[in-house]
Amino acid sequence: MIGRRQFMVVSALGVAGMAAACSRSQEPPRGSAAPNLTLAAGETEIDLDGATLRTWAYGNRVPAQEIRLRKGERLRAALTNAMPQDVTVHWHGIAIVNDMDGVPVLTQTAVPNGQTFTYDFVVPDAGTYWFHSHVGTQLDRGLYGPLIVEDPDEKVDYDGELVVVLDDWIDGTGTNPDQVFENLRKTGMKPMEPGGPGVTPTSPLGADGGDVTYPYFIINGRGPGDPQVVDYRTGQRIRLRVINAGSDTAFRVAVPGTTMRVIQTDGYPVVPVEADSVILGMGERVDAIITVNESLPVVGVPEGKQGHARLTIRVNHAPAAVNVDEFVASVRTMAPLNTATLSPTPEVTLPAKPPDQVIDAHLAGPVHGYTWPINEKLYHPPHDGVVVQPDQRVRIRYINDSMMFHPFHLHGHTFQVMDGDTPKARKDTVLVPPKQTVVVDFDTNNPGRWITHCHNTYHLEAGMATFLEYAG
Repeated sequence: MIGRRQFMVVSALGVAGMAAACSRSQEPPRGSAAPNLTLAAGETEIDLDGATLRTWAYGNRVPAQEIRLRKGERLRAALTNAMPQDVTVHWHGIAIVNDMDGVPVLTQTAVPNGQTFTYDFVVPDAGTYWFHSHVGTQLDRGLYGPLIVEDPDEKVDYDGELVVVLDDWIDGTGTNPDQVFENLRKTGMKPMEPGGPGVTPTSPLGADGGDVTYPYFIINGRGPGDPQVVDYRTGQRIRLRVINAGSDTAFRVAVPGTTMRVIQTDGYPVVPVEADSVILGMGERVDAIITVNESLPVVGVPEGKQGHARLTIRVNHAPAAVNVDEFVASVRTMAPLNTATLSPTPEVTLPAKPPDQVIDAHLAGPVHGYTWPINEKLYHPPHDGVVVQPDQRVRIRYINDSMMFHPFHLHGHTFQVMDGDTPKARKDTVLVPPKQTVVVDFDTNNPGRWITHCHNTYHLEAGMATFLEYAG
C-alpha cells in the first residue's frame, strides 16, 4: 500500500485516464495550483459479471478515474464530448461559483458533440464528493466519478482509504435509461404497496423502493459475480468513503461482523457514532472507519429491491468465508443509521439564528401519468424560480405528500438538517421519507441560480425540481 499523500498525487495525475499534466497556476487569486484535467465523455464498453455492455462514460471507464486534490486548490477540467447527446459535469456537493455548476439552461449551455468546455474553480471544502452529468438520464449510464478533497491539516487516525461507489445498472442490457424513462411516461410506475407508507425503524423509507427494476447492482463498476478485491493486512484501520451514485436506488451499507465508526456525511464531520449499517439515498455520501481482521465483503443492499452489490476486502490473501446471501438478508432486518440524524461537530454547526425566509416545498406524484411536481409545478428553467435575498438564513421545508421517498439535493450550498430547534448534520442531500417533512437551514452566501431537486434521475426528469435565485 502507498501512503495517502502519494496516493493523492498518483490519482490526480491519472484523472480520466487521459494525459493530465501537472502545472503551476499563473493566476494565484483563484486558488493554489492543481493538475489540468481532461474528461472525455464518450461511448465505451464495460464488463459486468462476464457480460459486455455498451454505455457512456468519462474517460472510457466506470466510474471515471478518481479526482483527488487538496482543499483550496484550483481545479481545471476540460470536458470534451464525443457522445451523440449534449453533456455537462456537475460537481456534486461542492459550493463553487454558479457558472461552473454544470446545470443546463440554469448555469451553462450543455456541451454539444465535438465541443469542449473547461470547468475552472477552487474547491473550498474538504470531504467526499463526486461528479456526474446533469443532462437527461445520463447519470443512469456511467457518466460519474469520485471527487475527494483532502484537508492537509486533518489529523489522520487510520491506515488507508477505500472509495466505494455504489450504483444501480441497466444500460446496455437490452434497454437504456432514455427508453426506461419513456416507458415510465407511457405506462406509469408499478402500483404502490397497499397499507400506507409503512415507515418504521427497520423500513425507514417505506414500502416502495423505486420505479425501475435493475438487473445489476455494482460497486466501483463491478458486479457481485466478479467483485473488486482490495488487499489489506490484519488490524489495519480503513476509512471507507462511500458514494451512492445510483439513479433510483437507496442502499444499506454494511460489513459482516464489523462496526463502522461514522465520522462524516456529505463531506462534513459529525460527532462520531458506531453503526452496523447505514442507509444512503441517491447522491448521499458517508465516511466511516473500520478495522479489518479477516477477509470480508462490503455490501450495498438495495432498499426494496432484490439483489446486492459487493466488494471484497481481502486480508493476508485469505478468501472470505461469509455467506453473503445470508448476511444480505440480515441487513434487510436491521434498523440502519440515517446520517441526517447525526450531530455536527461544533466547528461546522451553523450559528443559531431564526430563518429570515421559509420556503415550503410540497413534493407530490406521480400525477398525470408520470410527473413529479413541487408545489403543483414542474421544473421550468429559467422560469418559476424562488427569489431569496443574499446574506440571510433561509429555511426549506421539504414536505413529502407522496408515498415514495425522495433524496433532495441543493446545489451550491451545504444545509443544516433541523430537528425542531436542534441542529443536526450538515449535508447537501437528505432523505425525505414518504408522508414526512424534513427541515433544512442554510445561509445565502453564494449568489446565483441554484437548483434543488430530487436525486432520483427519473423524478428529476419528470419535473421534481425548482431553483433559488439571488444576486451578490
